[in-house]
Formats: sequence, structure tokens, C-alpha cells
Amino acid sequence: MSLLNKKTGELMKKYLIAISCIVLLTGTFSCSTTNEKKESLIKQSAASKAVGEAYMQEGDFTMALKELLKAESMYSDDPDLHNDLGLTYMAKERIEPAIQHFTKALKIRPEFTAAKNNLGTAYLAKEDWDAAIRTFTEVNNDLLYTTPHFSESNLAWAYYNKKQYELAEQHYKEALEKEPKFLIALRGLAKTYMAMNKTAEAKASLEKAMDISPRFAPLYLDMAKVQIASGDQRAAVETYKKVMALFPGTSYAEEAQKEAGAMLLNSGQF
Repeated sequence: MSLLNKKTGELMKKYLIAISCIVLLTGTFSCSTTNEKKESLIKQSAASKAVGEAYMQEGDFTMALKELLKAESMYSDDPDLHNDLGLTYMAKERIEPAIQHFTKALKIRPEFTAAKNNLGTAYLAKEDWDAAIRTFTEVNNDLLYTTPHFSESNLAWAYYNKKQYELAEQHYKEALEKEPKFLIALRGLAKTYMAMNKTAEAKASLEKAMDISPRFAPLYLDMAKVQIASGDQRAAVETYKKVMALFPGTSYAEEAQKEAGAMLLNSGQF
């Protein structure tokens, strides 16, 4: 090899090495820029999500939805964000998009049991009892879920609506074993007993509920229905009068007055 060819070869080697370094550095800078942009979008998304959650707590679900959708447009792989969106759509009575977002949350984080419970609640609102039962059964299988009395009670409600009253009774009782003062389960159990023509058991369940929450008007209306079913119309009228006295000016008082008036009229005492 001549001296000229040797020098040319060395120059070409240096040139190729330099080109390789430039390509490598360019790729590194490109990746770095992409990562920085992604991190920036994640932070902006988190900020919008926080604002949306604040609106949720205030009960302003329209503004909450606006902020949460803004957050989703910047970063859509946040399961908590999809859960928030699901809850917001539920509050606005938009069940289908709520189901879609709870499902997205679970696709990203399959062990997100709270979102699964919310999905089951959406199925209840849709009156898709079978889908609700499947979902809440999965929730109940998570031994680490911190509020199992909710899923048990929801499962019971699904069975109640399918008129499978024995299963409804079973799951309401399981909910109450986990949380003895759970008002929803006590009231649901009373409704289940009424459907099973077990008025004495229904009355006992409502009495427990009324001891826990004496200012919850629907319990009194439920109790009046139990008393009527038991044949004690005089007690039912007294219960309706109590509703009118305790909750004046409410829809509960109006309902009590209407029902009591109808009973007295039918009995010839009005």
C-alpha cells in the first residue's frame, strides 16, 4: 500500500467514527427530548387531574369533567384518572362512558379493586344484574380490599333485583358481619325480608337501622309499609304522622301525608 492510500484509509476511518458519534449523540438527544416532553405532559396531566378532583369534591361535576378530559388529552395511561372520569360520568348519569373508563382503569391496573367495585356499581345503575354479580364476586375475592361490606351489599342488591332473595339475604348478612352498623345493608335486608313475607324480621332490621340513624326519613316510610303488611294500620298511621312532624316541608312528609290520608279515608276515619 502506498503512503497516499494509507493516509486516505486513516482519514476515512476517522470520518466514519465521527459520523457514528454524531448519529449516536443525535439519538441520545432525541430520546432525552422525548422523555422530557413526556414527563412534562404527565405533570401537566396530574395538575389538571388534581383540579378535577377538587371540583368533584365540591360536587361541580361539569367542571370536573372538563379538567379530567383535559388531563386525559395530555396523558391517558393513568388508571386513577380513568377511575375519576368514571365516577364523574356516573354523577352525570352517563353510564356507558363511565363503564368505558372504569374498564380502561382496570386494563391499565388489573388489581385496581376500587375501580372494579365502581364498575359493578355502574352495572347496577344500568340494571345489568348479571354483569354486576360477576364483577362484585371478583371484588369479594380480593382479600386485601378494605371495604368489603360495600361489595357484599351491592352483590346482595343485584340478587334482590333478580328476585333471588335467599342469596340477597345471605350477602346482606355477610355485609353486616363485616360492618354491623352499615345502614344500607340493614335497609336492604329489611326490603329482602319484605319480599320474602318475613315481616317480623323486616321490622327488626329496620328498628336496628333507626337506632343507628333516627333522622333518616326513608326508614320511617319503610317501617310504615312493614306495619301495613303486618296488619297494624294504626301503627302505620302513627309512623306517617311522625314523618310529618320530624321532616316538615320535605317530599317525605308529603308522601306520608298522602299515604296516611288514603288509609284514614279508606277506613272511614277521615
